[in-house]
Amino acid sequence: MNKTLLFVVIILLTACSQQTKKMMVSGNIKGLQKGTLYLQHVQDTNYVTLDSLVMNSTTNFRLGCNLEEAEMLYLSLSEDINADRISFFGSNDNTNINTTLKRFKFDAQIDGGPQQELLESYYEIMSRFKNQRLEFIKEKINAQKDLNLELAEKIQLKIDNVITRSYLYSINFAINNKQSEVAPYVAVAEVYDANVKYLDTINSVLPKNIADSKYGTILEDYINLSLIHI
Repeated sequence: MNKTLLFVVIILLTACSQQTKKMMVSGNIKGLQKGTLYLQHVQDTNYVTLDSLVMNSTTNFRLGCNLEEAEMLYLSLSEDINADRISFFGSNDNTNINTTLKRFKFDAQIDGGPQQELLESYYEIMSRFKNQRLEFIKEKINAQKDLNLELAEKIQLKIDNVITRSYLYSINFAINNKQSEVAPYVAVAEVYDANVKYLDTINSVLPKNIADSKYGTILEDYINLSLIHI
């Protein structure tokens, strides 16, 4: 094969690769001078790289992959399992993520598709439960320091109540949003340790396309495994 023909083949292969990348994520990482950015998903409990970009003297990035369905994706500056990762629900809609190198994960501002918007609305409510629980924990610690065990026990009941309400909210959220892939994701990622009957309730209302999705399948397999051990 002569060099001209080889060049044409490479161009055609590159074009085909770009055409199949239906999910695109772009954005900016303030403060980044040099490094490699990875787009990953979880497969068989491992982070698998779908696309990567060597960044040199630029803070802008653009990555993509061909998704069969909407699922949780991750941006990372390292393939190490313990690396900080920005998680987002990827779909065929374009996603924009702006963050900083210093606080890569925590400064992330994500503008994504409907699944991402729905998940963010869920996390916003869950953060309120978390903050309320932390406040009660502080009160309990202070009561224990003052040796006021009766008050500490009362505060523990409040903590338990917040936890229960957060679980019930998560379950109702999944049921009310059964048309989205976010529903089974919340079930397997956030309330997997809830009573299996609640997980089964979520699973039973999922429409077929969601039940057959990645997280719908994981949810059903988890329920079946849990029932075996009851």
